[in-house]
Amino acid sequence: MSTPSMPSQVPPHGRTLRSRLIRAGWIAGVPLLVVIAAATYFGMLRVTERLEREATAIAAATGEGQPEPWLRVSVAGRDLTATGEAPEASQREAAVGRLAAIDGIRRLTDRTGVVEEVSPFVWSVERPAAGRVEATGSRPAEVGAFELAQRLKPALPRDVTLSDNARAARGAPRDFPDAAAFAVERLQDLTTGAVATLNDTVISIRGEAASLAAYDALRTALATPPQGYTLSTIEITPPVVGDFRFGVSRRPDGSLELNGHVASESAREEIRSAAAEAAEGAAVDDRLRDARGLPPGIDGPALARFVFQLAGLLHEGRVSFEGEAVSVEGNALDAGAVAEAQTLMRDARPPGIAAGRVALSARPIVPYVLRIRRGSDSVTVSGHLPDRATREALLARLNPRFFRESIHDRTRLADGAPAALGAALAAAVDPLSTLANGELTITGTSLRLTGTSLYPESAARLAQSLPKAMPAGWNATVAVTSDAAPSAAADLGPCRQRLAERTAGHTLRFAPGSTALAPEFYPVLDAVAALARACPAERIEVVGHLDPAGVKPETQADPVADEAAKETAPKPAKADTKKDAKTNKGSKAKAETKQEAAKSEPKPEAKSEPKPEKNEAERADAGADLARARALAVVDYLQKAGVPLERAAAPTGVAPLSDRQGIGLSLRS
Repeated sequence: MSTPSMPSQVPPHGRTLRSRLIRAGWIAGVPLLVVIAAATYFGMLRVTERLEREATAIAAATGEGQPEPWLRVSVAGRDLTATGEAPEASQREAAVGRLAAIDGIRRLTDRTGVVEEVSPFVWSVERPAAGRVEATGSRPAEVGAFELAQRLKPALPRDVTLSDNARAARGAPRDFPDAAAFAVERLQDLTTGAVATLNDTVISIRGEAASLAAYDALRTALATPPQGYTLSTIEITPPVVGDFRFGVSRRPDGSLELNGHVASESAREEIRSAAAEAAEGAAVDDRLRDARGLPPGIDGPALARFVFQLAGLLHEGRVSFEGEAVSVEGNALDAGAVAEAQTLMRDARPPGIAAGRVALSARPIVPYVLRIRRGSDSVTVSGHLPDRATREALLARLNPRFFRESIHDRTRLADGAPAALGAALAAAVDPLSTLANGELTITGTSLRLTGTSLYPESAARLAQSLPKAMPAGWNATVAVTSDAAPSAAADLGPCRQRLAERTAGHTLRFAPGSTALAPEFYPVLDAVAALARACPAERIEVVGHLDPAGVKPETQADPVADEAAKETAPKPAKADTKKDAKTNKGSKAKAETKQEAAKSEPKPEAKSEPKPEKNEAERADAGADLARARALAVVDYLQKAGVPLERAAAPTGVAPLSDRQGIGLSLRS
């Protein structure tokens, strides 16, 4: 007798699942274990869906009275994780309690908090990977995470998502979303690893520029931060380029143009300082772009020094570093400069740098340029002079007038000097010596004097006197200012006392027969000129001195003035050769006739007659004239130093002083 089959004990939901599996095409007769596992899986899905619905409802309820729900809940199976910052502690406790009461949860991880007032209010955004931006720190509770994300979305780099790990807090500065968008937008021009931070109203950015164009865009954008915010630490590393270049171009006027790449701002400052020295007062046009990529093994500062050394041999041209080689081309200062450049290229290249092309010529210098710069403790002469004699004459004129400063001669000899160069220098060196600092520039037949005068009166007078002193065919412009304020009038008594103090122990004696000021005169006369400004109601009177009796006068020549006299002196007219020949022939015949007559006549008995000597009156007059000329030389210097014309004089009819007394200086009402 057969045993009747027992009905299956599969629960109703299992039967339903089995039916579903069979209808879905599964093979009939699936083992019971598989059926149970599948039933458990789908059952868990339904539990998870239910937990998500209930948790979402609880989270949504926290948005009442807020810009958006503050509670965020993530569900993984039957595990819940709660995050967010509640406006109040009681609201946090209530929301977490409702989540814990959901039926069927296994674990609740509570990561919620309460919104607090924070100071400083710090928010950072970082780009850790190409497609992700992460926000950390504090974000404004009154804005809300979703709203802030919407405000930042247009500023995000393309194809980048925002991961907001910031916590809501109170105390955010005004217009925080605008400043945050500004910071995020800067990440578009930076590579991965870049960080932008808002610390209250201060913005800091660190990172590496993605390209040269991006670096330029960053510099432009950072020039105008959001209103109410300032920039603090900006550490933007220039991009790396594959064709690192550096070049210096010299223009005919002596100015320099810098182009190519520079690795950092500190390197830029060093290069600009070296360029200013090489330009010797001329303009420096900085067109360098920030970039890295100098080949390994090459010393950047050494490369810059070598390039400027070559540029110093150019009148016009370019020195360039490209492809790890240095080349130089253009018009050299002279033929010697061509040889110097070739020697430098052969023997003085820094390690790692190859020798490129040397294409230099030595054409005539047009325009002809000469500069004399007076600084605080030195005088620098640069440019061109026609020959050694002119150079020596110029230095001989500069040395006594700038005896307290060191004189640096950087001139080179070259053809093409304009006519009457010596005369122009003779007229302009003295005015330059009266300036506190300044520059004398000669370009062709144009002269320009710039600088600062110690005396307002001198500055005004130079603008009128120097153009008139120029030789024919020359023009001069004067741009001299004075920072000195007019001095208040002082009593005559103290003024006389101060004059005595400033001249005590400084007897001003001219060399015998000379009217040229000696170097030791200048500090004394400068002090007297300064005193004149402090005593504007008084007049300075100057009395010259005689030479010692029996001393032979010394002749002192001014080489630049002598050269100027030669240049400006009229040349003798060409003689009529035929007429001169006849005249010379006739004169010669007459002379021969006289010689014959003299031979035939008896010679008279020789008598020794004493040569006429100057009487005492004539010697006295000559000495007085020399003394007055010396007094006038001192007056001329005082006037150039800023003493008004009517307040420095050499009165006539005053007896000259002795050599022992030297020049006399006194104040008169």
